[in-house]
Parts: sequence; structure tokens; C-alpha cells
Amino acid sequence: MKITKSLFHAGVLGLSLLATSVIAAVPQAEADKLGKSLTPMGAEMAGNADGSIPTWKPLPKNAGAVDSKGFLSDPYPGEKPLFTITAQNVDQYKEKLAPGQYAMFKRYPETFKMPVYPSHRGATVPDEVFASIKKNATNTKLVSGGNGLENFETAIPFPIPKSGVEVIWNHITRYRGGSVTRLVTQATPQPNGSFSLVYFQDQFVFRDKMKDYDPANPGNILFYFKQKVTAPARLAGGVLLVHETLDQVKEPRSAWVYNAGQRRVRRAPQVSYDGPGTAADGLRTSDNLDMYNGAPDRYDWKLEGKKEMYIASDAYKLDDPKLKYTDIIKAGHINQDLARYELRRVWHVVATLKEGQRHIYAKRDFYIDEDTWQAAVIDHYDGRGQLWRVAEAHAENYYDKQVPWYALETLYDLQSGRYLALGMKNEEKSAYDFGFTATTSDFTPAALRQDGVR
Repeated sequence: MKITKSLFHAGVLGLSLLATSVIAAVPQAEADKLGKSLTPMGAEMAGNADGSIPTWKPLPKNAGAVDSKGFLSDPYPGEKPLFTITAQNVDQYKEKLAPGQYAMFKRYPETFKMPVYPSHRGATVPDEVFASIKKNATNTKLVSGGNGLENFETAIPFPIPKSGVEVIWNHITRYRGGSVTRLVTQATPQPNGSFSLVYFQDQFVFRDKMKDYDPANPGNILFYFKQKVTAPARLAGGVLLVHETLDQVKEPRSAWVYNAGQRRVRRAPQVSYDGPGTAADGLRTSDNLDMYNGAPDRYDWKLEGKKEMYIASDAYKLDDPKLKYTDIIKAGHINQDLARYELRRVWHVVATLKEGQRHIYAKRDFYIDEDTWQAAVIDHYDGRGQLWRVAEAHAENYYDKQVPWYALETLYDLQSGRYLALGMKNEEKSAYDFGFTATTSDFTPAALRQDGVR
């Protein structure tokens, strides 16, 4: 695997630290690289040698028009693919693909394709978040054997990571606007492409965006998440509530569900690890949401290095409100004519299930975008060591709010020929609404009954 020079220096030190239960923050001299040779989030500022990956240049807030529903126009209008990877030429590009991406061409040789466009590195966050990230670089430490954080502020605890678990924590804690409400849909198509939709109304708030947050007493909560099913009728009214913790060994995630049929609120310990995902027809686990979420304690995390790879990026075409869901969902996989891939640098982390631990995924290969710390591709292997599921995220920079996130998450089951697509909002009445405000009383079990009334 090709490892960049900047990673090599970090990797040498990282190998000596992997076995420790508490990994120290970096010295100030290293943190001072942020905003200079490194972007304020820790990516390499420079592009690659041949210019196919450009220098980081953040998108301005006015990079494109925003319509009345909050949907963004494409800031790169008129660009055409440089080339398209197909089953006929895929071996030419195999070095820059994840095994799961390569497997998709073999599984669907007639229809799967990857249109590759010019690369842009426009992801950015507000200045105050950059400032917190720089503080984290010298202050935040892993605790509980790598399963928790201390001295953490806002987002991205390890912008200059030394180990695989640090990279994963960056994904888990990355900036997603602080708070958001959204209306999104989930499809689980049959192999022939037929599907029905599940509609979700989500509320998502990081702790420091709560009205009653006390920075002097931050506690162990990372964020609050509430998800209400609004359709179809047989599922409507059910609500999921999650209190996500920073140290899930010290204090496991708390979750509750409101069952509209029974009109009861119950604890939901199954909403974690490989518990079934909400209304997903068995096609995703709880920790498949947001590509990966939750406590990292069941896996050993190995940092393999950094490599150049084609990943789904700048998904404005896929997020176009002119599209119907039937334009996107097709047999076997989404409509790849709507996808956009760019050459980027990614961190490669391998998660191997610890001895004595249980999970349906015995191994996971993570490929995480260096500019955003978002997982771009995750390959999932079963207990026999066979590639089973391929997760691919179509990323979008919500430039008007300075939030990198996803337009769509997909999870392809290579064995069954089915897949899950989560996050579509094209036909909804509004796009994401960032800046949602709430208090902790809005995220209590007692509040679920009111939210869940049909």
C-alpha cells in the first residue's frame, strides 16, 4: 500500500503507541502544523504530485444558490466525467478501489459504474470549530482502553492521529452542524428493484448546542438523537431516543423506544452494536447508521496507512430536488449515472473482532476521507472471512452552513442482492435544518409519549 510521507512520520510513532490504554495528545509543535502544512482539520494541505488531487481550498458559503426548501445548487456546474470505470476497464483502476467497490463490478457487471470527475477539496467548518479541533490536538486523550475520551471539545479529538481507534473517534465525533432536524427516507429494494419507503423525522443535537449545556460540567454525553417514523402507517408513531456517551465502557449508551401500538416507552439495549436497524428489513445493524456509530470496544483497530482512492463526493446531482425516488433506486444498486466520484486521500483502518466478543461482522475495513473524517467506504466481512456487505457514502458539503455530511448512505448485500439506501430527501418539503435548539428535557423518556402519539 502506498503511504504518504506525512503519514510515515506519524505511523512510526503510532506503532509504539497502539498497545497502550491511554494515548497522549500530540505536542504543541506538532499541533502548530494545523492550518499550515496540514488543514485545520488535519488533512494534508497540499495536493498530490501529479495534481489529480488538488490543494485544499474551502468552499465559500455563497458557492452556489440555495432554493426556498434549503436545497443546494451544484457549485461545480457543467463539469463532465474525466472517465467512467466499468466492469470492462475496472482492473486498470483496481489499485485505487476498495475491495468492496471492486466486488460491485463483479456482482453487477452490466449496470454498476463509477463516473470519475475532477477532484475538489472544499470541505470546511466554522472557525470556532477549527479552534476547538486545535485545542483537542494537545488536550484530548483516550481512556478506558481507547473506548472513551477525556478533555474533548466540540469535534475531531485527534486531527493528527497515531492509531486506528483515534481515526475512528474522529469519524464518530466529527462536526455535523452541532444540531439538525431532517426529514429523510429509507429504501430496502428487492433484487428486482421494487421498493417501499420508510419516512423518518430526525432530531440530532450535540451536547454543547443544548440550551442548558454547562461547559464547566460537560458530563459524559456526546449527543442526543431522536428518530420518529412518520410512514408507512403500520410503523408510524414509533420513536427512538438515544443518549450517546463519550465513554461507553464507563456508561453504556442509553436508548428507549416508544411503541405507538402499545403506547409504552421501553428501554432498548438492542439499539447498539449488531442489533437490528430501525425498519431496515434486516439489511443493516444499529451501528451501520451514519456508516458507523457507537462504542469501539468490540474490535481491535489497526491503522494501515493512507492511500489515494476514488470515493463518492460532491453529491449535489444525487441530492437534486427535481429527482424522484424512483430515479435513484434501481435493481441491485442506486442509479450510478447520478453518482460522482473523485480521487481523494483516505485513511485505511482495519477493525477485527476481539476474541470472546460477538458481532455479525468479524472484520470491517474503513476508508475515511482525510478532509472530513467521514467514512467513505466500509467493507464488512462475515465470520467465514467472506466479503458480505459494502457501505458507500455519497458525501456533500452543505457549504451555506459549513457542514460536511452525507446526501445518501448505501449498504449493499453482495450475498442477497439487496441493499439499503438511507438519507434521501429529494421529494421532501425541506432539506436539512441546521441550528435546531432544545433542552435536555426534550430528550427524556417522558417526552417520547408525546412525540409518538398518532
